[in-house]
Amino acid sequence: MNSLIRTTARCLRSGAAVYLPRQADSRVWWGPARLLCASADLQKDLGDMVKKDKVVVFMKGTPAQPMCGFSNAVVQILRMHGVDDYAAYNVLEDQDLRQGVKDFSSWPTIPQVYFNGEFVGGCDILLQMHQNGDLVDELKKLGISSALLNAEKESK
Repeated sequence: MNSLIRTTARCLRSGAAVYLPRQADSRVWWGPARLLCASADLQKDLGDMVKKDKVVVFMKGTPAQPMCGFSNAVVQILRMHGVDDYAAYNVLEDQDLRQGVKDFSSWPTIPQVYFNGEFVGGCDILLQMHQNGDLVDELKKLGISSALLNAEKESK
């Protein structure tokens, strides 16, 4: 119970609990429960989300339908390496998630890629890792054999 009180107090001090007066009848109503302490809870949730899967991508759109060129590039790079089993979160569906992931990583842009709970970077970093071969090594650390490495072995 004390932790609930402490969390609530922290949220109130941070300004996370917001009420909105309704103009027509002057009643006050509270926003959705997830907004009451969005900053503290979202950061914890994001920590759990990035650790849940080996590869996690926060992107605009979905892997089947990326909604920006950078998100599409990340999807294509992962696809080239044969990485199809990863968690993808569409930040366009949730503005709190969109801003929260930027705050969580201290990285200002989307998409964002995580390996084993560790922030890797955005599209530019993943592209650079792909071009210099580091991505093959990082995937190997995750227990993922890159399809590009397999294709290279078959061509020899």
